[in-house]
Amino acid sequence: MVYILLGAGFEEAEALVTADVLRRADIPVALTGIGGELIAGSHGIAVRADRPVEEVVLEQGDMVVLPGGMGGVASIEASAAAMALVRRAAEDPGIWLAAICAAPTLLARAGLLPRGARCVCYPGLEDELSKAGAVPAMDRSAVVQGRLITGKGPGAAFDFGLALAEALAGPETAAQVRAGLHYGV
Repeated sequence: MVYILLGAGFEEAEALVTADVLRRADIPVALTGIGGELIAGSHGIAVRADRPVEEVVLEQGDMVVLPGGMGGVASIEASAAAMALVRRAAEDPGIWLAAICAAPTLLARAGLLPRGARCVCYPGLEDELSKAGAVPAMDRSAVVQGRLITGKGPGAAFDFGLALAEALAGPETAAQVRAGLHYGV
């Protein structure tokens, strides 16, 4: 299962494009709410969560996805339940962790980025990654580093979602989804 964490102020494109791409790849996705069932994004689009963050129990092969949006990232950081999931995903080699836009900086502040890991974030925030010992790869829209996947920002949402689909379902499935979306053709 992929759990996309939604906190007030999340970046809608990053969460919803990612969810859509993964569902097209037949990967189960749960929009996971922090602080309620109806979560308002950074552009005023309210999204109904499938389940509250407090009900998530991670299992091997699961993935935790952190959309950006400064408010959404702050909501994740302020939630003990959300941060427990993030820490578990970062520390358990059987669970995937993905973060896009401002969310990789949350990982940096929490000390959860592996030293020397290549990753990407919203342009202008890469100093936070460097201070944590990561290596910003700002020439990429999405970077896969082991079980950590990072994305640049809203414009990279399709590349990010496709990188997640490839990691979880394989390159053939990701290619089929890409072709069905007519993305990059």
